[in-house]
Amino acid sequence: MGIQDIIEGKKQWRAHVARVKALPPDYRIVYQEMQKYLFKVGPIDLPDGGLLPGIVDFFEEGVAAGKGVLELIGNDVAAFCDDLVKDSRTYADVYQESISGKPGTDEK
Repeated sequence: MGIQDIIEGKKQWRAHVARVKALPPDYRIVYQEMQKYLFKVGPIDLPDGGLLPGIVDFFEEGVAAGKGVLELIGNDVAAFCDDLVKDSRTYADVYQESISGKPGTDEK
């Protein structure tokens, strides 16, 4: 990864953060909780993938449709997040493999 890639990544992240800040307060709070949760248990490729920008896209569509954030995702934020990453290899999988001594697979 060269310096240009790092600079471009920072630009993309700043643009992403600006989109999150533009969301209504209730959406922003839920997004921040989802982000915290996903960084703890989410997929290994979370920083490089399109999951977080996809959530912002989904939320922006919900705002445009006049829906409340809980109308979109339901009352259980963790369950919604778990459903998003159910087919992805997660940090929890890596941890479980490290304590069991078994090599991981990409299948569940």
